[in-house]
Amino acid sequence: MAYDFQVTVDCTEPHTLADWWAETLGWTVEPQDEAFIKDMVAKGYATDDETTHHNGKLVWRTGAAILHPENGRRLLFQFDEAAKTVKNRWHVDVRVGAENRDAERDKLLARGATFLWEASQGPHSWFTMADPEGNEFCVS
Repeated sequence: MAYDFQVTVDCTEPHTLADWWAETLGWTVEPQDEAFIKDMVAKGYATDDETTHHNGKLVWRTGAAILHPENGRRLLFQFDEAAKTVKNRWHVDVRVGAENRDAERDKLLARGATFLWEASQGPHSWFTMADPEGNEFCVS
């Protein structure tokens, strides 16, 4: 039996990182229902401390998700007060094609990514980079 899944990234700024990755991957930020959030607070199921404002909208403080535009796959960015301190045990590979790799690296650098190193194996090569919170990913 196959299971559906989502990938979850712990981070200190989930809404900001969701925006960054949505733009990087061409995905969309999953909307949050302000009326529902206000209703949950009004009914005592949540507190104002569990909410915040991002881009002028009321959102849950603890997380933001992005969605693949065609298949609905989801990446969740979940609040964790501890900043990243060690290397990822696994990471995302952004495959743009060898002819687009340099230009994509430069666009990502301009948007706050960090270049870490270039590597290759046989005829394949890639850049290892880090997103604005230091999570490693590769561009190939």
